[in-house]
Amino acid sequence: MTETFPEEPIIWTPSAELAQSSEMARYMRWLASERGLAFPDYDALWEWSTTELEGFWTSLIDFWDLPFATRETRVIDREVMPGARWFEGATLNWADQVWRHVETNGRDAPALRWRSERGEGTVTWGELADRAASLAQTLRGWGVAPGDRVCAILPNGPESVIACLATASIGATWSLCSPDMGATAILGRFAQITPRVLIAADGYAHGGRETPRLDLAQEVAAGLPGLARRLLVPVIDAPGPDGWESWADATAGTQGPPRTEIVPFDHPLWIVYSSGTTGTPKPIVHGHGGILLEGSKFPLHNDIRDGDTFLWLTASGWIMWNCQVIALTRGVTVAIFDGAPNLPDMAELWRFAARAGCTFVGAGAAFFSTSMKAGVSPKAEADLGRLRAIGSTGSPLAPEAYDWIQANVADVWITPIAGGTDFAGAFVGGCILLPVRRGEMQCRFLGARVEAWDEHGRPVENQVGELVCTRPMPSMPLYFWGDADGSRYAESYFETWPNVWKHGDWIRITPTGGAVIYGRSDATINRRGLRLGTSEIYRAVEELDEILDSLVVDLEYLGRDSFMPLFVVLREGVAFDEALKDKLRAAIRASVGPRYLPDEIVQIPEVPRTLSGKKLEVPVKKLLLGVDGAKAVNRDSMANPRAFDAFEAYAAARAAPA
Repeated sequence: MTETFPEEPIIWTPSAELAQSSEMARYMRWLASERGLAFPDYDALWEWSTTELEGFWTSLIDFWDLPFATRETRVIDREVMPGARWFEGATLNWADQVWRHVETNGRDAPALRWRSERGEGTVTWGELADRAASLAQTLRGWGVAPGDRVCAILPNGPESVIACLATASIGATWSLCSPDMGATAILGRFAQITPRVLIAADGYAHGGRETPRLDLAQEVAAGLPGLARRLLVPVIDAPGPDGWESWADATAGTQGPPRTEIVPFDHPLWIVYSSGTTGTPKPIVHGHGGILLEGSKFPLHNDIRDGDTFLWLTASGWIMWNCQVIALTRGVTVAIFDGAPNLPDMAELWRFAARAGCTFVGAGAAFFSTSMKAGVSPKAEADLGRLRAIGSTGSPLAPEAYDWIQANVADVWITPIAGGTDFAGAFVGGCILLPVRRGEMQCRFLGARVEAWDEHGRPVENQVGELVCTRPMPSMPLYFWGDADGSRYAESYFETWPNVWKHGDWIRITPTGGAVIYGRSDATINRRGLRLGTSEIYRAVEELDEILDSLVVDLEYLGRDSFMPLFVVLREGVAFDEALKDKLRAAIRASVGPRYLPDEIVQIPEVPRTLSGKKLEVPVKKLLLGVDGAKAVNRDSMANPRAFDAFEAYAAARAAPA
C-alpha cells in the first residue's frame, strides 16, 4: 500500500511531573547511574534495547531485582528464530516474584478486588498466599510434580488466580479455559496436553442468568483419561457429583506463601491456545523465565506504580487474563470484573472501577466502541478521580473512541497495545514519556525489534506493511505442545521469511515512532491491486449512528475480480433501505475511496467473534469461498456461535443459482 498519511494531531501530553515520576523515567535514570547508559529520548532507548539484547534483558533483572535462584551462564546462545536458547543455567520460579509482595505490602493489604454477578469482595495478600499454599500442598499430596499439567475450567474470579499461582509455585504447568466454552472446544485444547488434575466450576453467572456446568465438567473429565484428581469450585453452589474433591478442603489449613519449586529458566509455566476457530488450537508453551522478563516490561510501558489498582476487562480464556495475573508480580492490587459489562448498563464496569479505586482500566476495543454507541458517560456515573490511564487491545481502537474517552471518561493517558497470545506480551503500545496522537499507539515496545515489511521483505517507512519482529525475545514460545519436530511452530510464524517472526497483522510505523494497526493481514482487501486493512472500512462504517457493528471480506476468485460484501448490524429501529445503503457507500467513498465500495451490503443480527472479541473475518471468507461451514469455523471456540448462521444462509443463497 502506497498512501500518503497525514500526521495525526496530538491530543494528550504528559505533564513534566507525571513523566519524571513514571516507572519508565525511573528505569532510564537507573540505566544512567548504574550502567552508565544515558539516552536522550525513548527512541534511543528502544534502539539500544533491540540491538544490545544481552545488556537490555539483564538490565531488567537487575533493575527489578528479579528473584533468580541462580544466574545464567550466558544470556542467549544464538540469535535465531525459532531455536534461540535464553539464560542457560539460570533457575527461578515465576511465582516468587508474586510472593515477595506479601511481606513488602503486608498481609492485610488488598491483592484482589473482585466483582461478579453474585457479589463482590476483597482478597488480601495474606489470604491469597494462604489459599495458594494450601492448594499447592494439596496438589503435591495428590502426586502432582514439576511438569505435570493442571487444567481448569473457571470464570475470571479469585479461584482461577489462586489455582494458577499454586500450580506455578510447585513447578506444574497451568492451562485455563472459560466455562462458557463448549466441551468439544475445551477437549480440543486439554486433550492435547494430558492433564493430571482438572479444576472445574459448577457453573457461571453472566447476563443476569446462572448457568450450571456440571455436565460440562463431567464430559470434559471423561475425555481426559490420564486424570488423577478432579476438583470442583462452587461458583453457583450447585450440588457436586461423586468423584470430585472439595475446593474448600483443598484450599484450607496452610499458612503461605507456598514453598516454591526452583526450575530452569525455560521450564513450562503455562499453556495458552490460539483461537482454534479454523483448525485445532495450537497449544503454546511459555516458560517461567520468559514470562518473568516480558512481564517486567509491563509496569514500564503501562506505568504501573506502587499503590496502584489495575483492571482489565477479560474473560478467563483470553491472554489478557494472564496479563492480569502478571500485574500481581508488580505488587499492585488487581481488580477482577466477571460478568456482563452491560448489566444493568454500559456504565457498570466504571462504577466498579470507582469502588475499587482503579488507576488503570483496560478492555477490548469493542467495549469502548459499544460504550460510545450506547451514549454512556462514565464520568457522570462514577468518581474516577484516581484513574490515570486507559488501555485497549483485541482490535484497533478507532480514532473516534479516543475522542469519546477524553470527553466522557477522563482526559487521561490512552495507551492501546497490540501483541498476542503467542508471546504473552505486546509489540507496540504506550510510553508515558511521549504524547498521544489520535488513533495511534505511541511506540514499539522495548526489546521488540518490530518493523513493517512489504511483500518483498523490505522495511517500509510510514507505509502499511506486514508486522514482523526481526530479533528473538525470551517470551516467544518454547514450543507447541506435541509438535515434536517444531514444524507447526515454524509454519505459524517463520514460513514466509526464515528467522523473521511474521505476526499476521498490517502495521504502519509513523515518522514519530508510533504505530497504527490495520487488522489481520490474512483478511486483506485487495481491490484491483491495491491492498487495504479492514479496519479502514470499519472506521468509516461504524462512525454512522445507525451502525452498531460490521464485517467485511474480500472474496478473490481465480481469474475474476474480487467480490466484497459488507455485513452490518443495525441499531434497533433503523430501517435497512436504499437510503441507508447510499449513506454507507457515501461514508466509504469519502473516508476510504470509491475503489473500496462494497459489491453488496447485507444486514446481519450480529458479527461472529472469537472469545477474545476479534471479528471472525477469515472463517467467513473461507465459508463464502466454498469451504464447508463445519470446516471453516469451530463454533465451540466462538463467543457467539449462532452468529455464523446468517453467513451460512448467505453462502447457501449465493451458491444456489450456480
